[in-house]
Amino acid sequence: MAPEFFQFVQRGTAAFKQNARYISACLLAAALIAGAGFLAVSTTQSSEANGATTGAANAADSANKIAATIYKDPNCGCCNDWIAHLQKNGFETTTIDGESEARNGLGIPLRYASCHTAKIGAYAIEGHVPANDILRLLKEAPEAIGLSVPNMPIGAPGMDGKAYGGVHETYKVLLIANDGSASVFSEYK
Repeated sequence: MAPEFFQFVQRGTAAFKQNARYISACLLAAALIAGAGFLAVSTTQSSEANGATTGAANAADSANKIAATIYKDPNCGCCNDWIAHLQKNGFETTTIDGESEARNGLGIPLRYASCHTAKIGAYAIEGHVPANDILRLLKEAPEAIGLSVPNMPIGAPGMDGKAYGGVHETYKVLLIANDGSASVFSEYK
């Protein structure tokens, strides 16, 4: 065979390998995106995944749960720990990536910002607010934007795992008024 043919085959093989790597990367990215979508949906549908034998019990549980939509950075571990705290306290959570747009859209002043924002009922919840304070807010139903635990105080829900060595900082849960001012809703020492 002529040397030109072998050069053609070598060039074709190199191009095929390069295209195969590109296609593999695209398929991997698509699988990761699809998996992330599945995970976001599956957290809101977990009661449906248990099957028909527990359908009635799950329907009753679901009726008692409070819906919470959480906007967060996809790489934040403490946000996931706070979401677990909400779930343990009867909230049904849906997670969406991107907190700053939600914070702005819900009217939370930047000075009260933290690492995640939630919409629960008619209220915005900013940061590591304890579930019992959210439940109190919903029960009392004041005219307000919502609650905030600014910054990320160690010891607040989601910031209280083993990695923090049992440290608990004093922090305040603030009630954010419609005019953007704040007052102390509760305090933890």
